[in-house]
Amino acid sequence: MAKIEDLELEAHRGQITADVRSLIEKYRAIFDWDVPDIDQAAADRLILIEVRKALNEIEQKLLD
Repeated sequence: MAKIEDLELEAHRGQITADVRSLIEKYRAIFDWDVPDIDQAAADRLILIEVRKALNEIEQKLLD
């Protein structure tokens, strides 16, 4: 039987994904405003790298 934490996470997984996608879209829009003629694929890569770095930092702080 699944743990209650796993069941709760499953119930919210879609919302977590949607929230992260919205965060990426937020910074994509900022890049578009600040940099004319932007290479969107390069900007997306940079944004995703920074989000991963932020998640790693948060994970370190929460689990220490």
